[in-house]
Amino acid sequence: MAELSTLARPYAKAAFEYAREHDALAPWSEQLGTAAAVVADEGLASVLDNPSLTAAAQAQTVTDVCGDALGAEVKNFVSILAENKRLSLLPEIHSQFAQFKANLEKSVDVEVVSAFDLDDSARDRLADVLGRKLEREVRVSTTTDSNLLGGVLIRAGDLVIDGSVRGRLNKLAEAMNS
Repeated sequence: MAELSTLARPYAKAAFEYAREHDALAPWSEQLGTAAAVVADEGLASVLDNPSLTAAAQAQTVTDVCGDALGAEVKNFVSILAENKRLSLLPEIHSQFAQFKANLEKSVDVEVVSAFDLDDSARDRLADVLGRKLEREVRVSTTTDSNLLGGVLIRAGDLVIDGSVRGRLNKLAEAMNS
């Protein structure tokens, strides 16, 4: 949703800048992920939506559920979100924070879906080629999908490279129908 990302962006940017200035990107990313998972839980979401809960009570509920997983700074951040009625944005804030972090570190997570298991050398070659093309450090995760018939489907953020047999057949059919 464009609206959620627009509302979350200033909070994600502020959290990112604070974490970068204090050399704490990894801990902040992990803690925001924990808080985002807690807020995204359906059971807790219904509790947080209770209109009788004050902002302080909402923040306290989230920090209590997270326990020692949150540091003082992130607890304060959660309190600010609660005061501004933005706790529900935590998953989107975490997502944008992770994107800012990946851009700074010049890294990208790549998902490779293939018809068969890729061996380590093929995965390493693919990571090397993609790293040069994207000019980033590439972290590859692989899955298999027997419906592909052959080839690979690569997802790196918004970039999708469909090198599967099915994708090529679809392109051929589309070209023939045009």
